[in-house]
Amino acid sequence: MPQQEVSVNRWYSVRCVFEWNHGVFEERFTLWLATSLDDAIQRAEREALIYASDDQVHDIVFIGLTQACEIGEERPESGSELFSLLRDSQLPKEEYLAQFFDTGSEHQQ
Repeated sequence: MPQQEVSVNRWYSVRCVFEWNHGVFEERFTLWLATSLDDAIQRAEREALIYASDDQVHDIVFIGLTQACEIGEERPESGSELFSLLRDSQLPKEEYLAQFFDTGSEHQQ
């Protein structure tokens, strides 16, 4: 009799991207306890559609970009890494930050 694979729940962080009011974009990170990366993405995408259809929010669309990062089996705690993305770039660090993170059009508090 073949052994059945046991699925273990792991924690995942998933980033979904939304467009608000034609030209304002939101990168929203959510935390999921799931059996696989694909399971976490599916759960996050379902939740993203609900988030975008909220009656209190107008003109928000889930644009379909989803990225996920496995955190692991242990429950996240203070200082746990929730997301990591590596990007190749030939830009010097100041230009890299200006290009991707500090464009001047961010809505930060």
